[in-house]
Amino acid sequence: MTAPSVVLLDYGSGNVHSAAKALELAGARVELTADRERALAADGLVVPGVGAFSAVATALDAAHGGELVDRRLSGGRPVLGICVGMQVMFESGVERGNATPGLGEWPGVVEQLDAPVLPHMGWNTIDAPDSSTLFAGIRDERFYFVHSFGVTHWSLRVEPPFPEPRLTWAEHGERFLAAVENGPLSATQFHPEKSGPAGIRLLSNWLGTL
Repeated sequence: MTAPSVVLLDYGSGNVHSAAKALELAGARVELTADRERALAADGLVVPGVGAFSAVATALDAAHGGELVDRRLSGGRPVLGICVGMQVMFESGVERGNATPGLGEWPGVVEQLDAPVLPHMGWNTIDAPDSSTLFAGIRDERFYFVHSFGVTHWSLRVEPPFPEPRLTWAEHGERFLAAVENGPLSATQFHPEKSGPAGIRLLSNWLGTL
């Protein structure tokens, strides 16, 4: 059985090499590139992201990342966002009172968490639905988070025959979205590539959907 091909979008975000290694361990053939045709042709596209929302959104825009995501999703082609790569899928992010537009794939605003200690750094449990594909077999595991911002409200309304998105939550000061599975678009706020065997299993679960 041929390993699925995955493009890890190389638009200047950090931490790409550990993500590439984790995807390979999970069973993917990984290519790190920003080439449009390769990103569109791959079985899966991963959008990583670390640092500030505004910097990631600006770099993605320069690499035409929004167009690539839109094109893939319109054809039902899977996309996975990681950390700030999840955050930019929402409408906007607010940092120090300044709003930056995101890709707008989901409604919602990324804001600083109301927590006694920031950043939220380290291992945390998650609350995943029984129907989750990403968390099949690992719903009771812990995952590694490094962030100060997140989405605390989900407002997308889906009408039949389209299935309801599967939402996974975590808590640090307040409840926030830890992962979303919405048709071909999935994303995690935590870092699977830093989450040990559970993170590799999650990536393997995602690869199984390609």
